[in-house]
Amino acid sequence: MNWIAIGHIDDIPLRGARCVKTPEGKMAVFRTADNAVFAIEDHCPHKGGPLSQGIVHGASVTCPLHNWVISLETGKALGADEGAVRTIPVRNEGGMLSIALESLLQAAE
Repeated sequence: MNWIAIGHIDDIPLRGARCVKTPEGKMAVFRTADNAVFAIEDHCPHKGGPLSQGIVHGASVTCPLHNWVISLETGKALGADEGAVRTIPVRNEGGMLSIALESLLQAAE
């Protein structure tokens, strides 16, 4: 797998997010209260709201526009809502974070 360094875990506040611009679009990288790190596309499957500006709770984020709840682990909308965003593999090595993007993975094959 080809990994792109995106910074240190301390760059992301607890229960917060930071955006990363990639050739595949804007990705949101989230840090949960227990220091787990997840990356997903930064748009809600409902109306495209900026998930990076949502509220992180557990391993989910609530979209700031219409309160859809999205799983950070699967990218799927939770509850009665339907839809999903793509998840991106994240690696944490001693606090240094990296992501793997599909276009890079396909190029390596």
